[in-house]
Amino acid sequence: MITSRRQFLRGTGVALGLPWLESICAFGAGSVKNSSAPRRLAVCFTGNGVNPHHWGASMGANGMEFMKTLSPLEGLKKHVNVFKGLWNPTTVEGEGGHYPKMNVLCGLKVKKTTTDVEVGTTMDQLIAAHTGKFTPVPSVVLGTERPSYSTDSGFTSIYSAYISWSTPTTPAPKEIFPQQAFDQLFDDGSRRKRDKSILDLVLEDAGSLKPKLSTRDKQKLDEYLTSVREIEQRVELAEKISQAETNGQGWMPTIKTPTIGRPAAGIPASSEDHLRLMFDIMLLAFQMDRTRVATFMMNNDLSNMRFPSLDGISGGIHELSHHANDEHRLDMYQRVNQHQVKLWAEFLAKMQATNEGERTLLENSMIVLTSSLFDGNAHDSRQLPLVLAGGGGGTIQGGRYHDLSKDPNRKMCRLHISLMDRMGVKTSHFGDAENALVI
Repeated sequence: MITSRRQFLRGTGVALGLPWLESICAFGAGSVKNSSAPRRLAVCFTGNGVNPHHWGASMGANGMEFMKTLSPLEGLKKHVNVFKGLWNPTTVEGEGGHYPKMNVLCGLKVKKTTTDVEVGTTMDQLIAAHTGKFTPVPSVVLGTERPSYSTDSGFTSIYSAYISWSTPTTPAPKEIFPQQAFDQLFDDGSRRKRDKSILDLVLEDAGSLKPKLSTRDKQKLDEYLTSVREIEQRVELAEKISQAETNGQGWMPTIKTPTIGRPAAGIPASSEDHLRLMFDIMLLAFQMDRTRVATFMMNNDLSNMRFPSLDGISGGIHELSHHANDEHRLDMYQRVNQHQVKLWAEFLAKMQATNEGERTLLENSMIVLTSSLFDGNAHDSRQLPLVLAGGGGGTIQGGRYHDLSKDPNRKMCRLHISLMDRMGVKTSHFGDAENALVI
């Protein structure tokens, strides 16, 4: 047995992950070709809550009417559902301001600790374990800010930097650098020549590894390399296809040559540029069918991200969230919230403009926008701001406002069960909930 911790085949500018082999410890993924437009799920998170006086909607004579902060969604109204009253009951148990609330996608109690973190496996990662059988990348986990390392009230600040957890004790690694996130979409990160196969680049390394493998592992490696080539061919094919439906073959990825280009190294100086770039990368990942599950922390909880393009705003998001009911600070807080919704709406509009045959990319998807708090000033998690965009492949009707504030069973995990079901994960229990929310 090979005793080294080798996990890659390497070539010029390429590190190709290996599958699990009995001869060595390594992991990888294969690819399954799809014949119909898939459903996608993304959860977008913004920390520090919202100005509660201007978030939400109502139903009027002309249908759903948005409050001020959600007004950027007006042109997408028929694709949007707004929820009031959903929450995670465990967030009000015990002490702590922000950190106990960081269980948005699992509903389980956040462990009070400064060392051995524990929350719960999140719904996105459970879905990714299923849909990842059909895509090269099980899930894309994006963000804009690094974790901080401090403690408060017996909690570690690590909790504030993650909403996606691959196990109860392991946050899913989050990519904050646009170039590296972009490179995930192409097996070699565009560092090779476009007419050069990845397998050609790692052929020599693969040849040197094979004599060290068992007979069963040699066969498994050959099968894996064949699947990698199939992935590579999918990307090449995607660059040539301009329509979602071609010659009766059914749905195929619609992306041609990437429209955003490979980003520069590092983190953009402008927060708006950073956010838009990450949204575009997530869009590209869905277009290419590189993955069907994504999470995007637009900013960490407790973040003091600033938006220089907004005139007259002094202070970062977390600072503004502690408005103490001051009228001027509340106004600045609301303007920042609305700007974030505007950036999210731009992403949704691009999805809606992407045709996939009978439906658009947005109509085939479910895109959530939420936070871990409602009123950030009060650290209030007794209800959470939540907007759901997209049609879930024709299973969700938009243009509706759902007031669940008086429902005794208004657990947010009921929504998660409903979304999981639409993504092919059938369960009657998740987190603290035992039945699905009807949407």
